[in-house]
Amino acid sequence: QVQLVESGGGLVQAGGSLRLSCAASGRTFSNYAMGWFRQAPGKERDFVAAISWSGGSTNYADSVKGRFTISRDNAKNTLYLQMNSLKPEDTAVYFCAARWRYKPGTSYDYWGQGTQVTVSS
Repeated sequence: QVQLVESGGGLVQAGGSLRLSCAASGRTFSNYAMGWFRQAPGKERDFVAAISWSGGSTNYADSVKGRFTISRDNAKNTLYLQMNSLKPEDTAVYFCAARWRYKPGTSYDYWGQGTQVTVSS
């Protein structure tokens, strides 16, 4: 019972930075663990990063470790993805997602509409 809206995508040169935001509404934001995923044309959706309900625990795909930072501000009902040292292979549609914290497993329940990130060389 949450709605997610991503923003902050755009065109950037290799080595540059972008910060994506995901605004959530509908239920108490802290009830959900959050994640970022991305999908390039013709490819499957890939995991990028995840963060626990409190922000105390994070996980990253190996391809973005040291470059991307996931964070959340529960008071503002907003999830962030700071992307630094961007590479052309980071080009994709980025989606935020939410999962109910009071359940086992890692599947996500709600998804945003996506925002395009294009990194030029």
